[in-house]
Amino acid sequence: MRKATDAKDASIHGTSTICQDAIGAGENFCKFTLGKTTVIALRDGYVDMPTTRLRKPDGQPFQGDLPPSIPLVDGKLRLSVNAFLIIDGDNHILIDTGAADSWAPTLGRLPQSLREAGVDPSLVDTVAITHTHEDHVNGLVAADGSNAFPGLKRLFIPSQAIPLFDNIDRLARFRNLRAAIGDGFRIGQSVMAVSALGHELGHTAYEVKSGGSTLLIWGDTVHVPAAQFDRPELAWEFDADQDKARASRLRLLQRCDKPSHFIAGAHLEFPGIGYVTRQAGGYRFTPL
Repeated sequence: MRKATDAKDASIHGTSTICQDAIGAGENFCKFTLGKTTVIALRDGYVDMPTTRLRKPDGQPFQGDLPPSIPLVDGKLRLSVNAFLIIDGDNHILIDTGAADSWAPTLGRLPQSLREAGVDPSLVDTVAITHTHEDHVNGLVAADGSNAFPGLKRLFIPSQAIPLFDNIDRLARFRNLRAAIGDGFRIGQSVMAVSALGHELGHTAYEVKSGGSTLLIWGDTVHVPAAQFDRPELAWEFDADQDKARASRLRLLQRCDKPSHFIAGAHLEFPGIGYVTRQAGGYRFTPL
């Protein structure tokens, strides 16, 4: 993360300031400013996946021919799992919730991350889900079985994902609270849903606009940043529709390759926020 002592030094990717060291950071959180809003990157943990999850343009897995530039941990791909809290006026809007205790033991740090950031979970009044995979939605229920966000008033689910959400027994208590949303739906003064179909039914990004800057929180658009920025044609095994996921990735990369535009990804290395620039054959991601 780039530190800065004044707005001039913090100016990146154009004239916009998104990160100032006065905002604060810790092991499991990092606070940024975006115009008049505050964005807090929150670490839920990480998960290690086999290299065969990354797929070639023809859909086939890599078998011993993975590009050498991709870092491995004990022979596996290590994916960070991040969520993002947007403080937009009086609203505390959480994009995705982590996995809690529902998957790997290396996940479930989100409640700790909120505490480290000085945020009481009861202040989270709105949750917006990018898609219904367990590392994005199961954290609605804390490890002890209680509601992770006792002050929750609004739960936004992409309309195509409602049937998937309703089939998750763990989340049955929230069915009366959930509301279906689609492309262009505003969930806050500065936050709008953006269609990003392909990875899963209804996969949705959330665009935050404030003070002349734009941040696109794009869920699982990229899983392996060391590969898929430079080669956006590469897919992921769990993309429900690899062709649609590839098309969405290219469209969103083009959308964000502009001054004062930033991206935030669930599986980009924590804190998972940076910007993209076009280069020969693909894109380059520059983290904050």
